Amino acid sequence: MTAKTLSRVAVYGVLLVAAFFFLVPLYVMLVTSLKDGAQIRAGNLMSLPTSFNLDSWQLAWSTACTGVDCRGLKPYFMNSVMMAVPAVLISTTWGALNGYVLSMWKFKGSDLLFGFILFGVFMPYQVVLLPMSQVLGFLGMSSTIGGLILVHCLAGMASTTLFFRNYYTAIPRELVNAARIDGAGFWRIFVRIVLPMSTPILMVTLIWQFTNIWNDFLFGVAFSGADSKPITVGLNNMANTTSSVKNYNVDMAAAIIAGLPTMLVYVLAGQYFVKGLTAGAVKG
Repeated sequence: MTAKTLSRVAVYGVLLVAAFFFLVPLYVMLVTSLKDGAQIRAGNLMSLPTSFNLDSWQLAWSTACTGVDCRGLKPYFMNSVMMAVPAVLISTTWGALNGYVLSMWKFKGSDLLFGFILFGVFMPYQVVLLPMSQVLGFLGMSSTIGGLILVHCLAGMASTTLFFRNYYTAIPRELVNAARIDGAGFWRIFVRIVLPMSTPILMVTLIWQFTNIWNDFLFGVAFSGADSKPITVGLNNMANTTSSVKNYNVDMAAAIIAGLPTMLVYVLAGQYFVKGLTAGAVKG
């Protein structure tokens, strides 16, 4: 066996071990969610269920008690959908326009403005909780899904602007200059030329924003009301129920339900995420 073959076997061996350690918790969650209470108490974490049981999934979705009510994750899931979809679309569009302006329609002080926007990438979200709550109160959007949408759009503006600005700097300026000579204006250049070339970075930003917004807990617990809590808050309430009997199968099913949308996004569109990250990395 050659040295090259040995090195490849070693690399794949390390990757397999890493994949095993990453997938074991998911396996434990899945098999536990398919067991009933007796099987959980009688077996071990790694044992397969003796029978196929989806009762815990039904309880987690619609009837599991959270200590406050017994609605399950269904209303929280719908709140997250109503929050995440518009927030992702608005923040991505906002970032695309910002990146387009800051890379192709530069003005005096545009680089300084971009530098200030970049502060948002490194700023911890905890420092904006109090001022953001005051702003939402002033706008009358406290404890609403609309308020959460606004918060996530503002929080995501820095990263989306950074993504698009860096991507657009790699687009040949000759295309934009030729369009200007032909009489195309700001919006026509953006819609007809720039946007059709933005598919890779669009996929990256959509996946990035959806993952961050769907999995967010801090803003959800700080700015939501009784009827606008996202699924991360609902999952926390369910896991911390004061019930005398701990239903681990229901908790595991609830955790999988909460994480299923982001897992599906990466399974179905993960290849576009990787391609989008490398697109535009080399200019010319």
